[in-house]
Amino acid sequence: MLFRSISITDSIKYRTVQIAMNYRRYLSFNHQSEYILVNIPEMEASYYRNDSLKVRMRTVVGKILTPTPVMASYITDVVTFPNWNVPHSIAVKEILPKVKRTANYLEQHSMEVVDSKGTVIEDADLKWKSYTARNFPYFFRQSTGAGNTLGVLKFNMHNPFSIFLHATSSQSVFGKTDRFLSHGCIRLQKPFELAKNLLRGEIDMEQLRQGKTNTKTNRLKPVQKIATFIIYMPLKVKGNSVVFLPDPYQLIK
Repeated sequence: MLFRSISITDSIKYRTVQIAMNYRRYLSFNHQSEYILVNIPEMEASYYRNDSLKVRMRTVVGKILTPTPVMASYITDVVTFPNWNVPHSIAVKEILPKVKRTANYLEQHSMEVVDSKGTVIEDADLKWKSYTARNFPYFFRQSTGAGNTLGVLKFNMHNPFSIFLHATSSQSVFGKTDRFLSHGCIRLQKPFELAKNLLRGEIDMEQLRQGKTNTKTNRLKPVQKIATFIIYMPLKVKGNSVVFLPDPYQLIK
């Protein structure tokens, strides 16, 4: 199979196969009865339990300038109807300019201004024209509901990058071929199926699908912490052939 897929003089492809084999060794050595595998170049995620594939879905991953990091971690809890606490870099580079241009931008997007302690600040009292990316002292928080950027489900996992898996308010994005669109977090095409499996059905799917606003945020614990591997492997096996994927982050040298 490999002889038909790579040329002896193609060092990049050899390196790609070598990396893929190392990932396989790592996953075999760290075998888990239940785990999630996200392959960044493939833009897909798979959930396995007892060596059986239960859910496979498309994902949205980090842009070239804001790449999704490779890591091994655990899903610790599933958050229903999460607030979105906008990271400061996104707040000052992307949202602040829009607020300054459009008077009712915050209202349109169900956002509020909060200070570092989470106390709500009356945005009508703020002198928006005086703020820049360097001196803006506040944060933006988006309320719960189907219109929330995180959707109605968030899968928390331990890591130093503030990266997590989540639903999205825009399902149409999964129809795109190029889904390197996020700031690093991973958007899931089938978050309801994943949550139902992780929580063994102990979740109100009907309430989630209704996507009501101002619904109370709740944290639900899986039966056990769910191992989650985010890998960068621009290769997959399809039938009897090895398919080489694009290397958008240019990591294969």
